[in-house]
Amino acid sequence: MSDFKVLDFNKKKADTIEQKRRAFNRIVFQNFLGAYSVIDDNGSIYPVTMVDIAGDGCSFQVPWNPRTDKKLAQGFEVNMRMYFTNASYIPVIMSVRHGKEVLGKDGNTYMQYGCEFDKSVASFEAMQSFIDFIYKFAEHSAIDKGDTKVYFK
Repeated sequence: MSDFKVLDFNKKKADTIEQKRRAFNRIVFQNFLGAYSVIDDNGSIYPVTMVDIAGDGCSFQVPWNPRTDKKLAQGFEVNMRMYFTNASYIPVIMSVRHGKEVLGKDGNTYMQYGCEFDKSVASFEAMQSFIDFIYKFAEHSAIDKGDTKVYFK
């Protein structure tokens, strides 16, 4: 009996969609969506870098100095502002699930947090629509390979 490798086309499709979703996330986070967080008792606001977003939560990172910075505890509540314009944002509340130190492509050290959304907050409905769009975009979008001609009248 010979060894045959069976291809699971559904898994391959799901993997491709996941790769497209993550690539689209990076573009959105780097060029479109600004995120700021309010995480201390004084209500200080500072920018964070979004890494990924999914139906249950998101991950973000902040510059990290292990000698002077304090890691957020598991369960710590984070109030995040997801800016879609310079002045308007959707507020979301999340709980920290984990944090890990990572080395960025720029050579700097960051603390990357994975958080779970509080879906009971009314504004989460708008975030859910945004997350759904990201998933649908990844599933249905096509890659422009320059092989299609566009004619304008």
